[in-house]
Amino acid sequence: MSIDILAFGAHPDDVEISCGGTLLHYRNEGKKIVVVDLTQGELGTRGNAALRMQECKASSTKLNLLDRVNLGMADGFFEENDHNLGLIIKEIRHFKPRLILANSVSDRHPDHGRAASLVARAAFLSGLPKIETERNGEKQEAYRAPQLLHYIQDRYITPDVVFDVTPFAEEKIALIKCFSSQFYDPESEEPETPISNEHFFAFIKGRMLQFGRPIGVPYAEGFTSDRTLGVKDLLDLR
Repeated sequence: MSIDILAFGAHPDDVEISCGGTLLHYRNEGKKIVVVDLTQGELGTRGNAALRMQECKASSTKLNLLDRVNLGMADGFFEENDHNLGLIIKEIRHFKPRLILANSVSDRHPDHGRAASLVARAAFLSGLPKIETERNGEKQEAYRAPQLLHYIQDRYITPDVVFDVTPFAEEKIALIKCFSSQFYDPESEEPETPISNEHFFAFIKGRMLQFGRPIGVPYAEGFTSDRTLGVKDLLDLR
């Protein structure tokens, strides 16, 4: 199999919140997109794992995903070890993406930075032929994705590249709201969290405005890279 984008998130809703506009853009272009959630978000203050899996299905439908995989790692406790690296390597080798998207390299939630490191390391190791893996009983060939970018989450990080998502800004908000258990509900009696207050969606729009302003567009999403990025045409730069 060969797909266009493989987006990893430490928790269900990570990719929707931080790069949902980008995924909606490429969905509209008919690109093949798969999301891999490392955990079920079972330690979340609001909701529960079963409910979040239902919410994933609603979001996946809106994104027209080719597949969505949950690796079942322990929320809050997963570590960068051989077992977890192997789980991610298997998915990369199976889907053979042109682009990998991963969590922010540093963030308020410690799982995010840890997931970023885990995915980045697995993406490199996936290209080493002497590491042998099997998925569903079939031996896999080594594969290294041409590009890996880290989306930016709660904590502001200066992006290396920003992507115009203006046509999809409102749809992104609707996409995030698929995870209704996690966000503002005036009727909810569950404890408030940093993302469940009534101002969170204004923050999301503000962040997109912040990334869009330097390139002269209303809304954009930001990404970082650990290597030098190149372009084929300097006249395409904004």
